[in-house]
Amino acid sequence: MSAEQVSSLCEQLVKAVTVIMDPASTQRYRLEALKFCEEFKEKCPICVPCGLKLAEKTQTAIVRHFGLQILEHVVKYRWNNMPRLEKVYLKNNVMGLISSGTQSILEEESHIKDVLSRIVVEMIKREWPQHWPDMLKELDTLSKQGETQTELVMFILLRLAEDVVTFQTLPTQRRRDIQQTLTQNMEKIFSFLLTTLQQNVNKYRRMKTDLAQQPKAQANCRVGIAALNTLAGYIDWVALSHITADNCKLLEMLCLLLNEPELQIGAAECLLIAVSRKGKLEDRKPLMVLFGDVAMHYILSAAQTADGEGLVEKHYVFLKRLCQVLCALGSQLCALLGSDSEVETPTNFGKYLDSFLAFTTHPSQFLRSSTQITWGALFRHEVLSRDPLLLAMIPKYLRASMTNLVKVGFPSKTDSPSCEYSRFDFDSDEDFNAFFNSFRAQQGEVMRMACRLDPRTGFQMAGEWLKYQLTAPVDTGPMNSKTGEGLCSIFSPSFVQWDAMTFFSESVISQMFRTLDKDEIPVNDGIDLLQLVLNFETKDPLILSCVLTNVSALFPFVTYRPEYLPQVLSKLFASVTFEVVEESKFVVSVQAPRTRAVKNVRRHACSSIIKMCRDYPQLVLPKFDMLYNHVKQLLSNELLLTQMEKCALMEALVLISNQFKDYERQKAFLEELMAPVAGLWLSAEMQRVLSDPEAFISYVGADNKIADPVMEDPCGLNRSRISFCVYTILGVVKRARWPAAMEEAKAGGFLVGYLPSGSPIYRNPCTEQVLKLFDNLLALIRTHNNLYMPEMVAKLGETFAKALDMLEVEKNAILGLPQPLLELYDSPVYKTVLERMQGFFCTLYDNCFHILGNAGPSMQQDFYTVEGLAAQLISSAFINLNNIPDYRLRPMLRVFVKPMVLSCPPEYYETLVCPMLGPLFTYLHMRLSQKWEVINQRSMLCEDDAADDNPESQEMLEEQLVRLLTREVMDLITVCCVAKRGAEHNSSVAVDGDDDDAMATDVTPPASAELTELGKCLMKQEDVCTALMITAYASLSWKDTLSCQRTTTQLCWPLLKQVLPGNLLPDAVSWFFTSVLKGLQIHGQHDGCMAALVHLAFQIYEALRPRYTELKVVMEQIPDIQRDSLEQFDSKLLNPTLQKVADKRRKDHFKRLITGCIGKPLGEQFRKEVHIRNLPSLFKKVKPSLETDVLETNEDGEDLTVLFEP
Repeated sequence: MSAEQVSSLCEQLVKAVTVIMDPASTQRYRLEALKFCEEFKEKCPICVPCGLKLAEKTQTAIVRHFGLQILEHVVKYRWNNMPRLEKVYLKNNVMGLISSGTQSILEEESHIKDVLSRIVVEMIKREWPQHWPDMLKELDTLSKQGETQTELVMFILLRLAEDVVTFQTLPTQRRRDIQQTLTQNMEKIFSFLLTTLQQNVNKYRRMKTDLAQQPKAQANCRVGIAALNTLAGYIDWVALSHITADNCKLLEMLCLLLNEPELQIGAAECLLIAVSRKGKLEDRKPLMVLFGDVAMHYILSAAQTADGEGLVEKHYVFLKRLCQVLCALGSQLCALLGSDSEVETPTNFGKYLDSFLAFTTHPSQFLRSSTQITWGALFRHEVLSRDPLLLAMIPKYLRASMTNLVKVGFPSKTDSPSCEYSRFDFDSDEDFNAFFNSFRAQQGEVMRMACRLDPRTGFQMAGEWLKYQLTAPVDTGPMNSKTGEGLCSIFSPSFVQWDAMTFFSESVISQMFRTLDKDEIPVNDGIDLLQLVLNFETKDPLILSCVLTNVSALFPFVTYRPEYLPQVLSKLFASVTFEVVEESKFVVSVQAPRTRAVKNVRRHACSSIIKMCRDYPQLVLPKFDMLYNHVKQLLSNELLLTQMEKCALMEALVLISNQFKDYERQKAFLEELMAPVAGLWLSAEMQRVLSDPEAFISYVGADNKIADPVMEDPCGLNRSRISFCVYTILGVVKRARWPAAMEEAKAGGFLVGYLPSGSPIYRNPCTEQVLKLFDNLLALIRTHNNLYMPEMVAKLGETFAKALDMLEVEKNAILGLPQPLLELYDSPVYKTVLERMQGFFCTLYDNCFHILGNAGPSMQQDFYTVEGLAAQLISSAFINLNNIPDYRLRPMLRVFVKPMVLSCPPEYYETLVCPMLGPLFTYLHMRLSQKWEVINQRSMLCEDDAADDNPESQEMLEEQLVRLLTREVMDLITVCCVAKRGAEHNSSVAVDGDDDDAMATDVTPPASAELTELGKCLMKQEDVCTALMITAYASLSWKDTLSCQRTTTQLCWPLLKQVLPGNLLPDAVSWFFTSVLKGLQIHGQHDGCMAALVHLAFQIYEALRPRYTELKVVMEQIPDIQRDSLEQFDSKLLNPTLQKVADKRRKDHFKRLITGCIGKPLGEQFRKEVHIRNLPSLFKKVKPSLETDVLETNEDGEDLTVLFEP
């Protein structure tokens, strides 16, 4: 085509590009221009001359960039069809552009440099080394022209390493060819990179002080930076010998550069990658050179200089890198020392520890936290933990921790030097808070490790700090708490100190008791501290909470001096009734709502009492009567305690009563304890209220309209009576137990017989009392479920229309929204009577199911043999499920159905569990299918609906709830049918992040995943079996990745394997297989899911294809399936005489067959495919027929190796 055509086309393209980039262009005009440009790239036969013309130096940067983009497009998408001469022409011109077609290094735009290097790399990926053997020589020649060209060569080498090694964005054979050739030439490449770095750094250092030479110096500096960046791309994967070659010359250079402000970040980055290398210990030994005098000197002086210049972002980033380098060095030392590699503790170990401590005491909370893992590794190390230098460091480390535990440094504040650094590291106070909490937990672990090595020092420091805190005046700071005048808020200087001290003392004291022998414990010192704490009085709820934690931490000392027990009890009981305003204890009207801080103190005191009775029951037993009288006194005033507090104290009593080890005595005590509850619960009025939804609504006051929703609450007392009964039943069922030792149980009258297997059968002293109240409990559950019927919801009063809704706190937790920090402690627990009502319904519902969930483990055969139990539960807990919202169904499955099923002995499966679970599973499948159908339709209908912009939108909440409910249901089915792994399954309700790596761990199901006895029992019943199978396989295509992966790996195959011996209908087999393929379509973009689903599909096909030709029909419908390949796979599978190919190869073949239905991420769905052809193999002789094929694909049929001769 003529030059005129090229010129006129280029003019049009320049106009189009100008329109696209002009902010003033209209949308329509811009789209037309864009379309013109895209069509030109796709279809125009003269792209190369046009691209080259637009890329000329005389054009503007935007136009040049577009010209180069055209050339990149040509190489990526048209290369395979270009005539040889055109390829050579393009390659020569591109190399010409590098040589003389760009502005100088300091003037050229970085995006031009970037796209130019990309074009060269795309050509290398297609032609090197076979057709372009001299590529490296050409780059070397270019770099000799000057800094501009050298920088571009660096970009090319870096981009090549990234594409081939890091991102692996090319076909396997090409990748292997290029990587192997790179490796063969690595010595040259590395020496080229090092020489380039060294020469440019030397020139830069010579000229940087001379003003006349400034531009030249800058150019050398730029090349130096580019060389460091490129090195960083190679250091990660090349053989360690290249990094440590020539007496570790590279590492030495990098250390030197740490003191060169312009190059230090790049140097630190390279150093970090080098020091973090894994591999054979023998190969890593030379890295210990960094502990030598020279390297240590450079690292430390660089750190001091960077830190000495105040907070500048660049210096701070550098400090973070240096800190990581020291951490990685510590890890290498821990790996090498004590192994067989004959490495000794470095002479500069002390210097290293000092510098590491400097980072631990730096004002930046982020830097402090970065050092913790390494400290932990050092304190744990078998050799280093005995090193006198490290032992001498422990007091210094603990002293630093005392400062680091103090929660200061919120980005919005200015009350500490840390705040300034936090503004760089955290977006908000909530962000910082979350970080600090995990940092503090990490510190706790490391402190405990340190105290294992030196328990006394930690205890001594804790004692000093505690004494100081007890005498220090209270400083509430500028912000007053809303709890009351002159009280601390969570940001007050005093509270922050108390809080840190408490965490410190708790960590070190608990560790001391674990480490020291009994006779080495400093009992006198401990008791002195305990007395000081017990005598300390405060009216500040936040400080009192810390005081209580210290009482608990010091409580083990009381085991040596039981005479102090009464004092401890008095202190705790006084805190149970803690109020900020004294009078409100005796006012009968509704008191001002307690703030969270006050409630926390009271709750804290209750849980301290429970913990004490749980962990030291023998110690408390002699003081049982004193404890009982205390509790009776508190219970006598109905308004003094909340229901939860009353029950906590009763639970403590029950725990001690377990120590009676006398069935009759304990039974009598429990009868006496529960008498008030039984009187209330079994009264005629309560019976009426509990069994009639309308009467219930009226009794709890949910049908009223209330004028003052904050102060007025006429039915509060009625609600608290119901709560009191339910809480008490739960406390007793949860805590009352028979003695653990069989002899004691026998002597105390708890043993009633033996099972055929020889296992003992025990009776629980609470059984009689609890079963007496059981009917009314079921009536309450039935009534509560019926409240959700539309006609009942309509009866709620105006104020309480939303009484059955979720609490805001629950919503926020499900949506993952952070709580505002201050509000947590300073706001009243429930702000309005509606919130109180919501809290009442929510807690009541949960607690009723907690009782049912605990009843089995607690009362065992006495519970499971209750007459008609299955029918009773079906007519109460499982009634009106259609109207019950997801957020109520979830806890029911988790706290009632799951524990009950797990603790049920096999002899009751037929009579109790199967009749209950059968209808439940059938119902749950129907419910979830409908919910997911709605979600899928919604996502198809409203792709661009605005509802999604609001993170709290109702739809989003509902969808997340359906996800969580799905996980709960699938978890329940898995626990029932497959693995009894209760402990692991409790974590299943965590809200899922999209962490594919975490998900990719458990890909193939454990070979031993067999059905449990219960699973087999359920699978015997046809309707239950159908419900289970359909739920498991249908759930694979519901849009919840986590649930899909768990179900695929744990559940699907064991269920199917169970029904294989029977006669499955061909349609059913096709449906199971299709369900797995549908799952792949939806979840195939997630590696973990994809691997698990492919494995499952493979298992099904291999097991069932011989019996069902229908599976082949399903396979044939997969998009783009290669029929001949399928025939080949089938013939091997169906011919038993053929030797089986290795499992992995069969699976890979199968995966290639079904590729057409594996879903891709959205970003890749519409991407244009890049095809890179394989070149003649470099490393092994190929069969002759293939070689002729390859030659024929080249139109000219000439010898390919001469294609890119320079």
